[in-house]
Amino acid sequence: MLRVGLTGGIGSGKSEVSAMLAERGAVIIDADKLAREVVQPGTPALARIVERFGAGILTRDGELDRPKLGSLVFADPSALKDLETITHPAILARGAELEELAGPEAIVVHDNPLLVEMGAYKHCDFVVVVDVPEDVQIERLVQLRGMSEADARARIASQTGGKNRAGVADFIIGNTGSLDELAQVVGGVWAKLVSLRG
Repeated sequence: MLRVGLTGGIGSGKSEVSAMLAERGAVIIDADKLAREVVQPGTPALARIVERFGAGILTRDGELDRPKLGSLVFADPSALKDLETITHPAILARGAELEELAGPEAIVVHDNPLLVEMGAYKHCDFVVVVDVPEDVQIERLVQLRGMSEADARARIASQTGGKNRAGVADFIIGNTGSLDELAQVVGGVWAKLVSLRG
């Protein structure tokens, strides 16, 4: 098994790279999906989040009101740290369970925007970073996700900087071109990963 960490700042296009790797045969373990799974009603993580932030962060159905919680934690670094202390271990544990199911010949890609912040890159054989300039991130978040510029900047600021991600990268994919150009680069990275798997 080859363990690959895939990361990039919000708005970098990491999801497109993840989809392209999946098309080529990678087993994708998506940390964003796991982050939702580990806070479903009845989970220990959700109980701890309610204990820390109050029942007001739940919907009427007892589910986590992610936008409400997001507005709290992205404006308060200590609140974000408290949330991460609850969710990160649960996400890492669930990811490890899914990795075990992938099989010994698999190239498993841990698609995780917080790969560096969580220290999860230490458990990977190789790290792929998708990188774009901050002004491109902001433009994409405003145009494609409807965020205000202030919200976009707050989300970017809550993640580690590009230099920190680059510092642990084995492969850096610049994503300021077309999807066709991106596919070519991803294809090259995939070929290298297949050869490294042996």
